[in-house]
Amino acid sequence: MSEGYHAEGYHAEVEVRWSDMDVFQHINHARMVTLLEEARIPWLFEDDRPTVTLRDGAVVADLHVRYRGQLRHSDSPLDVLMWVEKVRAVDFTICYEVRPKGVGISVPPSIIASTQIAAFDVDTQRLRRLTDGERGYLKSWQRV
Repeated sequence: MSEGYHAEGYHAEVEVRWSDMDVFQHINHARMVTLLEEARIPWLFEDDRPTVTLRDGAVVADLHVRYRGQLRHSDSPLDVLMWVEKVRAVDFTICYEVRPKGVGISVPPSIIASTQIAAFDVDTQRLRRLTDGERGYLKSWQRV
C-alpha cells in the first residue's frame, strides 16, 4: 500500500486480493468495507499521527457505501481518496472516493462512501471527547 498527501485529500493505494472477489467477479461488499478500513489505517493510526490514540479506542458509528460502478481484481491497486467531512465533540466523518488504478481524479469514482467514527474509552465502555490534537489533525483534512 502506498500513500500520499494531496490538496484534495489523503490518497491511499489498496491492493485487491483474489478472496475479495465474489461470484460475479467484482469486489464483494463486505470486502469493500475492509478495503476502506485498510485505506484509513495509515492515515489515522500510524505512530506519527496525532490520531494514533484512536487505536486504543474507536468505534464505527455509521457506514454508507454507494456503488456507481464495478471494481474488479484487475483494477488493483485501488486509489482511495479520503477527507474529513465533519468533526464533532466525540466523533468525525470520513468521506471516500474509490477509483481503479491509473485513472485521474477527474474520472467519476466507482464507489462513494462515508464512515462516522467515534472515540471510545475501552476501560469505561463510554464515548470520549476527541483531544485537541486529534481534533486539529482531523480538521486539517476538511475540505474548504
